[in-house]
Amino acid sequence: MTEIEKKNKDRKFRLTNKTFKFPKAIREHFYTANYFVKTMKIAEHHLADTVVTMQFFQRRDDVMVCGVDEAIALLQEFAKKPEQLKIEACYDGDIVNANEPVLKITGLYKDFGFLESLIDGILTRRTNAATNSYEVLRAAYPTEVFSMADRQDDYLTQAGDGYASYIAGIKKFSTDAQGAWVGIKGMGTMPHALIAMTNGDLIKACEIYHQTFPNEKISALVDYHNDTVTQALEVARHFGPKLGSVRLDNSKALLDEYFVRAGLNDQNLKGVSPELVFAVRDALDKEGFHYVNIVVSSGFNPEKIRYFKSKNAPVNLYGVGSHIVNAKEVGFTGDVVAVNGKPEAKVGRQEYFSDKLEKVTLKPRV
Repeated sequence: MTEIEKKNKDRKFRLTNKTFKFPKAIREHFYTANYFVKTMKIAEHHLADTVVTMQFFQRRDDVMVCGVDEAIALLQEFAKKPEQLKIEACYDGDIVNANEPVLKITGLYKDFGFLESLIDGILTRRTNAATNSYEVLRAAYPTEVFSMADRQDDYLTQAGDGYASYIAGIKKFSTDAQGAWVGIKGMGTMPHALIAMTNGDLIKACEIYHQTFPNEKISALVDYHNDTVTQALEVARHFGPKLGSVRLDNSKALLDEYFVRAGLNDQNLKGVSPELVFAVRDALDKEGFHYVNIVVSSGFNPEKIRYFKSKNAPVNLYGVGSHIVNAKEVGFTGDVVAVNGKPEAKVGRQEYFSDKLEKVTLKPRV
């Protein structure tokens, strides 16, 4: 059984470096802020017996925390004498509020302090992606969400971002990398580039797709010519039950030909709109294509999804990309709040407490 399978059975199971596969360069402090490296050396020579308590928290309410397992695994792999650290932590997927600690570490500063900035970054990145995904899923419920976040940031962030989205509840990803930590392969069908290579012939694009992947249902991208309803009907008539879905990815700068022909010039109808989704659904249903699902993408975030839901737009799957990784509102900070068992912190900081924290025991590293 893989680690993620164990976690699926018990959310309190902690993932380890078997999942995260940290780069060895962390041990050489390659990713550590220079002033923490200097402080570690100072502590080794002048404050070797100084025990500190460091807490990690953020300043926003209703946040889905993620990255805790990864931070603990980081300590297990790279802290000196990890078994001597006293750790309290919440769990990936917990909902926390402002000033609520998600991780506390007590031990000799020289043994773990150099990992502070890495832990800040892990918690910040993962929690942002998890919280953004959580907000999208709440808006879309019960409709599924497909993560298309691969093109919105550096490719090396995909595995961690995908894991965070998975913790929130997203189970469909556009790349293998996004699903690497959770055992899910990427899914998808065709980009506009495939249609372009067939000189704009959507039917041909779908035909060669199906010839190449005969065991997959076709998902046709129907906005290439900005005539979405017409193209949706064309592919449905041509392929019948081989067509699983149509995807609407219309540019928000364009008014679809369906509305142009109707003499409508409402700016609110540009791009992917509830009205366009209804038009596609109605056209398909009138000809018996009830089984063809509708997938929408292009600029979807919780606000836009809530608008679609308020209109009861018949969407079967929301594709969301940028919001998952670019709506950054959560930032973690690590602070020393106690020294040698006594409260000690910069002005404005103090030790915070949470009943979500549970003890974590690390093992001696061989």
